[in-house]
Amino acid sequence: MVARSLEPGANVSALAREIGISPSQLFGWRSEAAAKGRVKRASRSGTAAGTAAGAAIELFVDGLLIRVGGDIDEDHLRRVLRAIRSA
Repeated sequence: MVARSLEPGANVSALAREIGISPSQLFGWRSEAAAKGRVKRASRSGTAAGTAAGAAIELFVDGLLIRVGGDIDEDHLRRVLRAIRSA
């Protein structure tokens, strides 16, 4: 499931529901697997992450992986991060 969740366009929340766990658990597994070098993220057709139109930005905050579009507005991202930290 970790490998499936790392595929481009994967919906981590949907995958977590599929196996009956919370999305944060799957994000935790992904973080652990990446830290141990057990998985590698799929490349984006030869472009560097963050450079392609629509590329995702991934942030780790308090043990959670947050993935947002590369075109996210700074104010919106701040609101998202504030909401996560206050949850």
